[in-house]
Amino acid sequence: MHPVVISISLLLCSNVFMTFAWYAHLKELSHKPWLIAALVSWGVALFEYLLQVPANRIGYTALNVGQLKIIQEVITLTVFVPFSVLYLKEPLKLDYLWAGLCLVGAVFFMFRGELQGS
Repeated sequence: MHPVVISISLLLCSNVFMTFAWYAHLKELSHKPWLIAALVSWGVALFEYLLQVPANRIGYTALNVGQLKIIQEVITLTVFVPFSVLYLKEPLKLDYLWAGLCLVGAVFFMFRGELQGS
């Protein structure tokens, strides 16, 4: 399998853990002290790092660090929007669309050399 596909797959999985680590405590542990929420979140984040670190190492064999970061940001928004709407019951806003369009522009600029064949 191509390193970029492996990297994106691992980053997608790591982002699911990251999103839960960062935001699920707002719903599930709101009645607990913040320290408990932090400890639980750190435990969840451990799994995120176990996927994210190899994802970046594998991806770096085919991509530069800027490209990896932009891919990560696109994946983050792709995971966060459904999580926010479906899990946290936040309203879907047009701001997500505008942010996504900005990321499409960022992807273009980070990968335009490959698109132009240089």
